[in-house]
Formats: sequence, structure tokens, C-alpha cells
Amino acid sequence: MKHKILLSSFISTLLLSTCVQATAQSNTLAQETLVEAEKPNVIVVIVDDAGYNDFGFMGSQEMKTPHIDQLASQGVVFTDAHTSGTVCAPSRAGLLAGRYQHRFGFTSNLPAHHMDKPKIGMDVDEYTLANLYQDNGYNTFAVGKWHIGEYETLRPNARGFDEFFGLLSGSRSYYPTYDPAEGLNNKIIVDNDTPVEFEGYLTDVLGDKAVDYIEESKDKPFFMYFSPTAVHAPMEARADILAKYKQQNHPRPVLAAMTESLDINVGKITKKLSDDGLLENTVIIFLSDNGGDTSNNTNNFPLKGYKGEKFEGGHRVPFFVSWPKGLQGGDIYDGLTSALDIYATSEAILGLEHQTSKSHDGVNLLPFLQANTPNEQQLSASTSNPHDKLFWSKDVNSSMRQGDLKLIVVNNRFALFNLADDLSESNDIARQHPETVKQMMTELEKWHQELPKPRWDEGKVWAQITVEKHLAGLDNRKVRYKNPQQLKRFLAKQKK
Repeated sequence: MKHKILLSSFISTLLLSTCVQATAQSNTLAQETLVEAEKPNVIVVIVDDAGYNDFGFMGSQEMKTPHIDQLASQGVVFTDAHTSGTVCAPSRAGLLAGRYQHRFGFTSNLPAHHMDKPKIGMDVDEYTLANLYQDNGYNTFAVGKWHIGEYETLRPNARGFDEFFGLLSGSRSYYPTYDPAEGLNNKIIVDNDTPVEFEGYLTDVLGDKAVDYIEESKDKPFFMYFSPTAVHAPMEARADILAKYKQQNHPRPVLAAMTESLDINVGKITKKLSDDGLLENTVIIFLSDNGGDTSNNTNNFPLKGYKGEKFEGGHRVPFFVSWPKGLQGGDIYDGLTSALDIYATSEAILGLEHQTSKSHDGVNLLPFLQANTPNEQQLSASTSNPHDKLFWSKDVNSSMRQGDLKLIVVNNRFALFNLADDLSESNDIARQHPETVKQMMTELEKWHQELPKPRWDEGKVWAQITVEKHLAGLDNRKVRYKNPQQLKRFLAKQKK
């Protein structure tokens, strides 16, 4: 059955309008102060390339994540949650816009060397999640990886964030390797637009900065987009933590050490919130930006596929929401959910109607997580999902979820899976269900027709690699090449 979570009656009354006419200015100010005090803080923790089964709360026995697990235990864990892209940049653009990123031509990771290109990034006409909070009286902070535009008008400070500390690109060394005296580049750490030096390990530095921002906003509600580069490659860990896992003969010592550093810094944030009395009324949404990658040795069990692929392992991600004052935690929700829902849920948290003229593809999750009473019969009677359908597309590869059914299309090849009894997408049932395939193909094509042409792509080499990964998955065989170097060697052998 679908597990539905009870919200306290606090949610239904949390953000009712309290603006009343008053002749005395002091009364008006007092009322505004009360409303301000009720607004929850909101933190989106979006980690990088994390495996579906690489956190304790997702069942991992190898990765030790006590702080993250504690947060998850206090909230609602979503088991069928998805990002709107299968690689970093498109997924993040979709989350921050609340719309399929395809609707503004952002289907692939960004090309290299585009800091001087104003059209390479999330369209400036998109009203971001940060704009939403900023325009409703919140301090807004971005910490860590940006990766959705490097030109001046596409950077965080131009997209609704009051403060930004991090890097504009998608990855970099976890240690100091760039000299601020050389000026701005897309991998150097910047404080807003100013290149800065840092000491130590980057994940720790970003965690410390997040704590500083919380201190700065103790008396005003804030929205924080905490986006550490962990656990994206390069595979670099703190020496002291890595030594521990090597001594234990851990099967994945570097990833384990990087994951522990990530967990420590999430713990710093929750400790700061708790110490300042803010944790109770802070919404924390935790997710990965896409499925785990092969380059960092992640584990997506029991899913097939990895980052960049349209199998579940490419876009079904660890996801939970914690809000002690608003959510009764400790439960699981298995309805079909999307990272696109974070935007619409934020509008509901703020007590707002939809704020832009553009249609959003996400839905408010709160009604799916509440019931009037803890009556089990009422809970089991509510079986609807946030989404009946979800879509993905990049290059020549597309897919669609319709309930438990999953259609994957690669060039002119297609396959159909029933995830209810085949979560590993191993048994293609397309031949047994031709009418269903036809109907879903029609739906997928209809969605494609709504979209503009992609504004850039990842090039022919990566397109060929991605097709190979998908065909290998459909054939249940080993992937012959996973990166440009392996492709080059494969083609050389073919010529002999």
C-alpha cells in the first residue's frame, strides 16, 4: 500500500494570512513580526552523483551516514523519487525552475569554456526557486556547486541568491589548486564574484560556510541551496578518514571516506540549527542530483543503470523531507515523485498561489503527505500519486514512467518494463503489450512536440557512449566503453 504520512494540524494553519487592517502602526508591525516568526527556514541539500544504495537510510551497510540517517528518520523517505535529468546540470536547472528543463532547451550538461556566452545556461526568463523565496522576505544562500550558467547574468547572485560561496562549474579538486590572483574561472572558489583562497578539504569548507550563513540569518527566515560537490569525481578524500577505511579493508575506501565527510558536514548544519533553536521549524529536503555514477564507484542496487542513463538507476534518487514542526516523521512514501515538486511544495509552504505565468511540471507534495486523522482505513483509501506520468530525454534517448510501467526509447529501439515485479528492468515485455507501447509512445511524442530544440548538446562522442550504455542495458550485456578513452581503444580494435 501507499504509505501516507500524517502532518500535524500545524501545516493547515501555518501560513494563513494574518494581515488585517490596523490603525496603529505598532499593531501592524507586531503582526508582521508574528508572521515572520512562523515562516519555516528551508534547506535543499542536493548532493552529487550519489548512489541509490549508498546511505544508511537507503539500506547501505557499507556507507556510514549517521547524521543524514537521523534526519531521514525524523522525516519522510520517498522511495520512488526522481530527478528530471540524468546528469548534473539539467537536473539542477529543472529543480530550480520547477519545470522540465527541456522547456527552455537545457537538456544536456553545459559545454566547456562558456563563461563568456550569455545563452549557455538556464534561461534568464525562468523565475527560480531562489527568486520565489527572495521575493517573499527570505535571505537566500547558495553554497557549493552551481553548474547552470557561468556568464554574469546566469550566476547565482543574478538568479535570486543574496549570497553565493562555491564554484560555477560542475566539479573540481577537493583541495586548493587554483590561485585567486589569476582571476575568475569556473573552478575557482568564489565568494559571490570574488575569487578566494581556502584551506583544507572542500566539503568541510562548504559545510563551515553553510553554518556561517545560518548564523547570519538567525533572526530572519532563510532559504539555502546547499550543493556540495561530494561525492562527484575526482575521487579525493581526507587522508585521516581514508586511512581508517583502508585499515578496515573497506571495499570502496575512497567513496566511503568522501561520504563520511559529506555526512559530517550535514551534521554540522543540523547541529547549528539545533543549537540556535531553528531545527524544529526548518524544512530540509535531501536528494542526489541524478543516479550514482560509474566513475565514483557508487552502488545503485537494486536498480539498473547509472548516471546519464534512462534506466531507473540514472534518475531514481535518495530523497527525504524533514520538518519536525510540520511533518510526523519516521515513515515511507512510495508514490511517484519528482524533484520538480520542490518548487510547487515551496509555494505551498509560503502559502502562495502559483507565482509565474509559466506552467510548472511539479506538484505540491503536502496533500499527499497528510490525513485528517491517523485512521488506517483513511490512509489506505488514499492511493493517488503526485504524478501519473514522468518523462526524460537527452540526445537520442528518451523514457517515460506511467505508473509502474517504464518505456525506454533508444534511437529506433524501444523496450517496456513493469517495475512492480521487475525493478531491475531486465524483462522486456513490449511484445506482449503492443497497445500499451503504442499509447505510451504517443504520449512521449506528444510531450516532445511541446519542447523547443535543445540549445546545445554534449557532442557526438558522448552521444555514442550513451547509446552504447543504453543498448548494453537493454541487451543485459556488459558495456563495451564508458568514456572517450575506452571508445577510442574500442574503435582502434575494430579497425584491425
